[in-house]
Amino acid sequence: MGEWKNTADVVIVGGGIMGASTAYYLAKRGQKDVVLLEKDLLAQATTGLSVGGIRQQFSHPANILLSQETLRLFKRFPEEFDTDIGFHQVGYLFLAQEEETWKEFLDNVNLQRSYKVPVEVLNQREIKERWPYLETDDLKGGTFCAEDGYADPYSVAMGLANVARKDGVCIEEKTELTSIQVEGDRIQGVETNKGSISTPVVVNVAGPWSGKVAKMAGVDLPVKPYRRQAFVTTAFKDIPKPIPLILDFDVSFYFREEGPGILMGRSDPDEPSSFSTNVDWNFLTKVTETAVLRAPVLEKAQIRRGWGGLYTISPDNNPIIGPLPGVEGFYCASGFSGHGFQHGPPAGRILSELILDGQTGFDLTPFSYDRFNTMRKIVEKRVV
Repeated sequence: MGEWKNTADVVIVGGGIMGASTAYYLAKRGQKDVVLLEKDLLAQATTGLSVGGIRQQFSHPANILLSQETLRLFKRFPEEFDTDIGFHQVGYLFLAQEEETWKEFLDNVNLQRSYKVPVEVLNQREIKERWPYLETDDLKGGTFCAEDGYADPYSVAMGLANVARKDGVCIEEKTELTSIQVEGDRIQGVETNKGSISTPVVVNVAGPWSGKVAKMAGVDLPVKPYRRQAFVTTAFKDIPKPIPLILDFDVSFYFREEGPGILMGRSDPDEPSSFSTNVDWNFLTKVTETAVLRAPVLEKAQIRRGWGGLYTISPDNNPIIGPLPGVEGFYCASGFSGHGFQHGPPAGRILSELILDGQTGFDLTPFSYDRFNTMRKIVEKRVV
């Protein structure tokens, strides 16, 4: 273990995809006097427990742009970072049961195509022809984008962190933030369980814990953690591969292939906010019942394991990216509402530009903190 670094130009709080990305882009721009604090191990919490989806099928233009930047990065990631991230462009298939949902999907398609997203509109028959294992009688239709898919979140985060470390960033694992020093409305430093660090800049990318970190600096960050559970089957050969990430939108259910098995999950709208990541095996019954209704062949599947992760939800399902009010030198990227993995790399780049240049070329209006006090708030509707 290296000597404790008690000063830094930038301290990053959180060692998931956001923290690793911010550290990488800062170092890439020449800012190497950076300390990244992670209370556990890198990419072990929310990032490591993510399903790893990456899609362009959003209802908000800003989210489409973030995904497109990540897609470009993922395509060159193995060469640029010497890391295999398990990037599978198997596509995302969104299914709509309700008429209102279907109308929104069609509106979304017009928007997505205006940003050159190659999304297809499919009727019941077309869906059944391409994925005959699906039950389609209750569907209004679906949308499919072949460029979408999934990658391994842990590998992406570690690839970014490893390059950042080689470039001079100091990464401190098992190091928990205990307080933030603010004097005269300016960041002065941080205290941790291992010692203090004097710094003028703190970046809050602590995911589900970002609200607690913000309070340490006297800022109210309107985000809350919610558990999301996923389950994986044993080897399952009754569905031909490749299997897209299939999202049954009106019941918040999804499944995709995971190695030789099937990964599936479903949101529970009745579950309150918490930091719990325990697996509720009673909830598995609801997940499997929904799965069998959409793909009856899944009745043959056997569940091998399950886990719980955390979404960080904002009031409009869009992230908060940028400087936080009232405290100079305090930045955040939080509240991605389930899209943190896929939007982490561009969020890190944007934060690095704000810190080093005082501005960014990305329009952060829809992601600004003050939108909650104005009429600029636009809800992201493609959230599960």
